Amino acid sequence: MVITCHHKVYRSPCGKVDSMNPKAVLALILVPTVILAGGLSYAFLNPAGQGPSGSDRNGPGSPASPANEDPRDLSELVNASNRFALEMYAELANPSENLFFSPYSIFTALGMTYEGARNRTADEIRAVFHFPADDQTRWSLFKALIGKLNANDSGCDLSTGNALWVQRDFEILSSYVNTLQDSYRAEAVNVDYIKAAEAARLRINGWVENQTRGKIKDLIPPGFLNPSTVLVLTNAIYFKGDWLLAFNQSLTKEMDFHPDAAGTVKAQMMVRKDEESVYNYTEADGVQILKMPYTGDRLSMLVLLPKGGTVSALEKKLTADKLSGWRGTLKEQRVDVYFPKFKLETKYFLKDNLSHMGMPSAFSSAADFTNITADGGIFISEVIHQAFVSVDEKGTEAAAATAVIIGKGGPVEPAIPVFNADHPFIFLIQDDETQNILFMGKVADPTK
Repeated sequence: MVITCHHKVYRSPCGKVDSMNPKAVLALILVPTVILAGGLSYAFLNPAGQGPSGSDRNGPGSPASPANEDPRDLSELVNASNRFALEMYAELANPSENLFFSPYSIFTALGMTYEGARNRTADEIRAVFHFPADDQTRWSLFKALIGKLNANDSGCDLSTGNALWVQRDFEILSSYVNTLQDSYRAEAVNVDYIKAAEAARLRINGWVENQTRGKIKDLIPPGFLNPSTVLVLTNAIYFKGDWLLAFNQSLTKEMDFHPDAAGTVKAQMMVRKDEESVYNYTEADGVQILKMPYTGDRLSMLVLLPKGGTVSALEKKLTADKLSGWRGTLKEQRVDVYFPKFKLETKYFLKDNLSHMGMPSAFSSAADFTNITADGGIFISEVIHQAFVSVDEKGTEAAAATAVIIGKGGPVEPAIPVFNADHPFIFLIQDDETQNILFMGKVADPTK
């Protein structure tokens, strides 16, 4: 996401005011997410720490009034995130292409962006992402959710991080920085896009690569950052989990996979069909639903496999309410599972998608981000999202990045269901405790 700023006044280190008319860039990268913006400086924070006055929406709050750090019910925020996940999936889906992204990362990165928006810009972003309108509620929920994901109690390797990278000598409201630091646990870093844009790019890309254990590299390409860049917001998420019920590698074999298009491809199919092959499973509305847990039994992969139909038909009827209903009918039972090994790497430029979903103002000169900088004049030019997932007999590894420029045993059924994923399917990696969808995708062809 790129925010461009016009008629901006910069302050030199000695305090002299230099009149300039640059384009200021705000970039947001999700999973990891980076937001690059122009015209902001952590070195010269607004001492008042207040956003512009206005009855439509207050400026970001200050740590002087801390939000509740541990709300008992995260459902309001999780429901908003999951609703966005399904809507973004529908926006990105192509009948013949694989798909993979982190709705959580995009949701969080744009949450940080939303904190700087006002008036129509804020209304449109909130409508797309369904953020809670009350500031204190939203701040406390984000703080609690981010804390829960980083609690190291899931039995898997799961981590997420946020940061803001601010051009030296650019004025940014301290209230905005305080909100991101307190509610989003974001670290603030000074960089110099004017004199050392390449060094800043390498530093930010290094942060992204480190946060994703080397899975997301060179997120921001050479030449992307320049003297007009003033702010980069980054969010990163990484996940690695072993199956609670691992697949035996010696049973993996080459089998036919049938894409929705005509023809077949050969895929490496993992097999699990023994007395301990007990999963949460159900069939509803012509769909087989299988939940495959990871060690720790808190995170899982939920797989939606059309039974007799196409994945395109499934996509048309998939909603957050429908998904919630299917989850509620899952029962532990013996299941014979055939599931392909696959590895997906994706990259999306989301400006047009997000505009189409209902937030065009943020990408135009009419954008109002005066809760970031009092002078305004900045807007988003692009949102870049990059993601990675690898699934094998042992488990799953996933990471993502987005850039916005300003990722038991139970009773055995008489007939053992067969879950044969030899045709396109939808999958989600979710936190079972909160029901939050962290990653989501579609395998149209596991060989691509």
